[in-house]
Amino acid sequence: MADRSAVKEALRAQRIETPSWGYGNSGTRFKVFAQPGVPRDPFEKLADAAQVHAATGVAPKVSLHIPWDRVEDYGALSAHARELGLEIGAINANVFQDEDYKLGSVTHPDPRVRRKALDHLLECVDIMDATGSRDLKLWFSDGTNYPGQDDISARQERLSDALSEVYGRLGDDQRMLLEYKLFEPAFYATDVPDWGTAYAHCLRLGPRAAVVVDTGHHAPGTNIEFIVAFLLREGKLGGFDFNSRFYADDDLMVGAADPFQLFRILHEVAGNGGFAPEAGVAFMLDQCHNIEAKIPAIIRSVMNVQEATAKVLLVDRPALTAAQNAGDVLGANEVLMDAYATDVRPLLAEVRAEAGLDPNPVAAYRAGGWAEKIVAERAGGAQAGWGA
Repeated sequence: MADRSAVKEALRAQRIETPSWGYGNSGTRFKVFAQPGVPRDPFEKLADAAQVHAATGVAPKVSLHIPWDRVEDYGALSAHARELGLEIGAINANVFQDEDYKLGSVTHPDPRVRRKALDHLLECVDIMDATGSRDLKLWFSDGTNYPGQDDISARQERLSDALSEVYGRLGDDQRMLLEYKLFEPAFYATDVPDWGTAYAHCLRLGPRAAVVVDTGHHAPGTNIEFIVAFLLREGKLGGFDFNSRFYADDDLMVGAADPFQLFRILHEVAGNGGFAPEAGVAFMLDQCHNIEAKIPAIIRSVMNVQEATAKVLLVDRPALTAAQNAGDVLGANEVLMDAYATDVRPLLAEVRAEAGLDPNPVAAYRAGGWAEKIVAERAGGAQAGWGA
């Protein structure tokens, strides 16, 4: 049986990074739904993120997205984050919402467009320097819609050249995190469609390049936990973008569609040392809350990760190893399922209470009056959104 005090200590040490864009307006490709009280600038996004951290105690980092979070003074933005008890997390580049990128960004056949995209990536490294961010997170919508539209190998060469130039610009304590996505918006061939492609590029770049696993970016039936175990073994798992989906790629709250999958993924993280600080795994949310209230949804997402983490930490690993070594198929599965079936909510409530927090983070947020405050104070002006 897992040591309860060690489990509680690990839960207290957990850190989950929330996305700035999760606090803004978002929607599907058909409609973006506005909500009252939504932030109008990155400073207000940080203020909302501070509410999530205050309620949960484990969410001090906030990812930024450029240009959605572009400001005149990034030093001032970073200072504002520190005043709120936060810090700037990953800087996310955007090379997918410009007219020039219709045929791609860094893999575009036109060298002028490739240079424009590359300059934006280098700008993001400058922003990392100004904010103290460690991670540059890259996702490319680049791809083709029709066979023969472009040379697949040539596009990979262009991608490699761009990544190499950006990698060379990184500081010694900075990393490049490369995300992959099976499809959308490219309908025929996506230039970074899977973990193998991302891994190959990161391997070529060097030790400060690693793969991001977005839990919603896989074909149905993909064994994501195998990918996680492999990348951890190779020292190439840079982080997660946590969300979930039912049918195709989307950004539902993590654990909403398949909480057992989240448990299985985090079981591999725990078993392969991924929770240790030296592993360098960034546990980030990448979600857009389209019809639900944004701050409570992000709090719930953090809680979902916490609950799955608590369950995997309760796995009786000596018993599991013994069953595995004995070839006891059902016995090993039973050990895992016993942990998954455990109601960890009382344990997490105890951990929060011992940290001086309300045992129920969502109730604490609602009782605090922040939702009513921002609706009243944020009247007028342009609400922040994802730019669609």
